[in-house]
Amino acid sequence: MSTKQAVSSLYRRSLKLALDWSVHRYLWRGQALYIRSLFEANKNVRDPRQQRAKTEDLLEKWKHPDPYHAPTAPGGSKYERNLPAPIIDPPPHIQM
Repeated sequence: MSTKQAVSSLYRRSLKLALDWSVHRYLWRGQALYIRSLFEANKNVRDPRQQRAKTEDLLEKWKHPDPYHAPTAPGGSKYERNLPAPIIDPPPHIQM
């Protein structure tokens, strides 16, 4: 993975992590600008291992203890609620 791809991946992860703390986009936008400023401040660091280690530490520190899940997404409160009953073939000895 190239340095540019690694930084892009970390940036996307940072933005997604910020969504766990603020569900509304108008609140999230301020955090996104702050994250962008952090990445811009460190754009001259050329050692990819140093970049990755520093960012991973920050992401671990910022991690939400109870991240937001959309209700209908896996892990959400409505996931697989009210599923239709499975269609089961009747036993062969019962005629319909």
